[in-house]
Amino acid sequence: MVQETRLVPADLIPRVVGRYSPVTVDRGEGIYVWDVDGNRWADFTSGIAVTNTGHCHPRVVEAIREQAGRIIHAQQNIFAHEPLMRAAVELTATLPPSLNQVFFTNSGAEAVEGALKLAKVATGRPAIIAFRGAFHGRTHAAMTVTTSRAKVRGHYEPLLPSVYHAPYPYVFRSPYAGRPEDADLAYFAELEQLFDTTVLPDDVAAILMESVVGEGGYIVPPSRWVRMVRELCDRHGILLIMDEIQSGMGRTGKMWAFEHFDVVPDIMTAAKGLGSGMPVSAVVADRAVMDRWAPGSHGGTYGGNAVATAAVAATLAVIRDEGLVDNAARMGQRLMDGLRDIQADHPVIGDVRGLGLMVAAEFVAAEGGYNPAAANAVIQACMAERTLLLSCGTYDQAIRIIPPLTVDAAQIDDFLGVFRRAVASV
Repeated sequence: MVQETRLVPADLIPRVVGRYSPVTVDRGEGIYVWDVDGNRWADFTSGIAVTNTGHCHPRVVEAIREQAGRIIHAQQNIFAHEPLMRAAVELTATLPPSLNQVFFTNSGAEAVEGALKLAKVATGRPAIIAFRGAFHGRTHAAMTVTTSRAKVRGHYEPLLPSVYHAPYPYVFRSPYAGRPEDADLAYFAELEQLFDTTVLPDDVAAILMESVVGEGGYIVPPSRWVRMVRELCDRHGILLIMDEIQSGMGRTGKMWAFEHFDVVPDIMTAAKGLGSGMPVSAVVADRAVMDRWAPGSHGGTYGGNAVATAAVAATLAVIRDEGLVDNAARMGQRLMDGLRDIQADHPVIGDVRGLGLMVAAEFVAAEGGYNPAAANAVIQACMAERTLLLSCGTYDQAIRIIPPLTVDAAQIDDFLGVFRRAVASV
């Protein structure tokens, strides 16, 4: 009799892949996954804001299966194909008219690399301004504009030159004196000061910002500050790149997070929820900007492949047809209300913030400092009840709560019960 060998993750997965849970997953459906022993887990990570349509949505699964049976690798330099064109039509239909052409690639980091290259080519300028606390990816240029934590950049120097960083408005921990509602003005003044002290505005190709900070702590910027950044770009001929990799695709209760601030970027990046788990991302801009890329000056073997773009088109159709953006807004409000009730009873939670179903609870020590130990203890307590969560923030001081956009009221309430018990245990 042949005995089945159980594969052990620690023996097979490199140490650099830091794992957040002990789960060896077998299958998923909706907000749940089942491990190889048949245990059901509530997934409030969505694969880091990827499975916005839920695990294995049947319409997305069918689109992938059907396309895989027709052609898988229809390389976009060689073939045009219907899935790519349909995905581009569906994607741009959700965007303002000036965001009308799409370059598909494979990952969020690749999209950021492409957006930075496009901005430099389109403006003929060398410099980029990014924001402290941002995460944009792990490839070389993406690392350079990332400052969410040092270990993403550490030991990879030298990074790209002509990249400058300004503070992103983390109002909960603002270092500025005065009224909290005016902190955004001080943050903006520091951005403008770069032009006096560090880089001339006519050398800057783009300002790159996350519409809502992701890995750096789920930080929502003040609307006035975002509009001031937009005006600053217009004043100096700088392109505004908005990174919607984690915040886009309905996650914040609007299709794109920038819609909350009444601005439109010149270039947008999208990934994560774009293909419901398929490796696909996009750089989106006006055709006049895209046309500055000469044929062959940017590309990639797998970008825009037929199976991934079939998943994109199906994902966008599901989000539209099932009203998932509105559901994210409603369920996000229910989640935030419940978390604030827990916060009122447990001051270890210093801040509850977010938009839609992009929500975080930040944990504080008695004197108000960062409290990653409490955040981790809550994550572990939730895991003991088979509920999966992730931390965020430079010090892992916050817990992000990002269920699929298909989540319903009963599932939100079940989660809040688990979370309350976990916080009480701390």
